[in-house]
Amino acid sequence: MAGTNYKCQTEKIAAYIDGDLDSFECRALEAHLLGCRTCAEELRAQRLFVCELDALLASPSNHPVPGNFAQIVAIRAESDMRGVRDRAEHKRALRFSAMLAFASFALLGVAANKSIVPSAWGIIAGGFGVVAFFWKVLYDAVVGLVVISRVVSRGILPESHLVALLAFFLLALAVALLSLLISSYHRYRRARLVE
Repeated sequence: MAGTNYKCQTEKIAAYIDGDLDSFECRALEAHLLGCRTCAEELRAQRLFVCELDALLASPSNHPVPGNFAQIVAIRAESDMRGVRDRAEHKRALRFSAMLAFASFALLGVAANKSIVPSAWGIIAGGFGVVAFFWKVLYDAVVGLVVISRVVSRGILPESHLVALLAFFLLALAVALLSLLISSYHRYRRARLVE
């Protein structure tokens, strides 16, 4: 299309038919449709499909539904679930699901590379950002504790390198003991959850 940089976005055609596009996107798509035969054909095909679907849904059904249809479906669903409760069936289902997942990722191919890789890098960068944030918080907390301990120790204790070293050692011991206490609490809690 001459004059604009609008790329073919066939996924917006369904939103256009449903009236879900804002006025700017609607005008841009309409202008693109004037010059793009592929998108115009796609719009025509989707409109035809919607019309056929509406006509099919509007016509009366020749298949009557029994009054206890929901109960029949529930009973059949329960009877069909018997084999799933078996352990071997769970393992087979898990293997089959894993193979399907692997096959679907393998079939995504190069086209998905343009959208998945940047997303993955974004997630990794976000993870590093979170780690950097917590590292900064921990660093600031330690620096704050050192400053506070210096101010308190100057008011209470005489200035001495030995006293400062002893205070720092006691602070480090307290932090280590606190971390051991927290980890043992979490181990105890996990053990209680397993039981």
